[in-house]
Amino acid sequence: MDDDPATPAPPCTAAPGHDAPLSVQMLHAVLDGDTFEAAATRFGVTRTAVERRVKALVLQLMQSVGVDGLNDAAAGQVRRLRRHRAAILAALAQFDLPAADAMPPRVLSVDEVALGAQRIAARSGRVQHDLALYHLLFATGLRPIEVARLVVGDYLAHDGLVRRSSILRAEAALAGRPRPLYFGQRPLDDALGAYLHQRRQDGHGRGADDRWHGLDPTSPLLLSAAGDPYLVPAHDDDRRLCCRPLLETCRKLFRLAGIPGLCVQSVRLTLAARLYAHGADEDQVGEVLGIAERRAVRDLLPRPRPSLQEVLAGVVNSS
Repeated sequence: MDDDPATPAPPCTAAPGHDAPLSVQMLHAVLDGDTFEAAATRFGVTRTAVERRVKALVLQLMQSVGVDGLNDAAAGQVRRLRRHRAAILAALAQFDLPAADAMPPRVLSVDEVALGAQRIAARSGRVQHDLALYHLLFATGLRPIEVARLVVGDYLAHDGLVRRSSILRAEAALAGRPRPLYFGQRPLDDALGAYLHQRRQDGHGRGADDRWHGLDPTSPLLLSAAGDPYLVPAHDDDRRLCCRPLLETCRKLFRLAGIPGLCVQSVRLTLAARLYAHGADEDQVGEVLGIAERRAVRDLLPRPRPSLQEVLAGVVNSS
């Protein structure tokens, strides 16, 4: 049976990059009522091939985006996938589907991130906004829909100073659970400071007085070119939960940056790698990225582990 937990799906941790759209079609078919056998007949492949592709894609969604309420063991069980259909579709809507010839997501170096910012500054028609968005993604690992839900008061205190330690509100988080936000990077300070100053000059989201840098604290942190909020469905209004305009803006930024492999997933991988480099463990990385399952964090980017020789050398040299 498709739901037999005693018969694990074939091991696989990444969706087939060369034909990801087919994996998405198979996942939709299973979520819409097909068994693995029925989907195999529909797509002209074996049952094992469907099961492997569906499980791999669901695992990648869990690792890169997050699927609320789902764990690794459920990734190959049809009944449990259908039970979490809304959360899976919400994650899929946030997922950057790789093109057939695209480089897979990867960790970017500090120099590559800086080079991307330079290219955006030279090529963008909305330099302040686009640089603010670019650095915000790398500093926080937020998903596009979560960025769209940020408000000025999440970033600024009433005296206009940056809130170094903040909270992503439950209503802003994709999973509906609050988690910590930290704004402490100089490039982000400079970029968001310039953007918010421009907003105040343009009269977009002005406040009643000079508090919060003269802006309405409930106004979205980032606005469209027309000065309007990015349209975001409410949790109860549309369970696909996709802010398509801001997601497309992110993809445009990545094209302007011209960095191979740059996408939302690679941004989150890069932040995870930096957290590990500064001593964070899987629980802390998951807390920042909004991934509840420790195994999913480990699969997203394994924590660097020194060799036994390196450990012993360190012990000997320190004694």
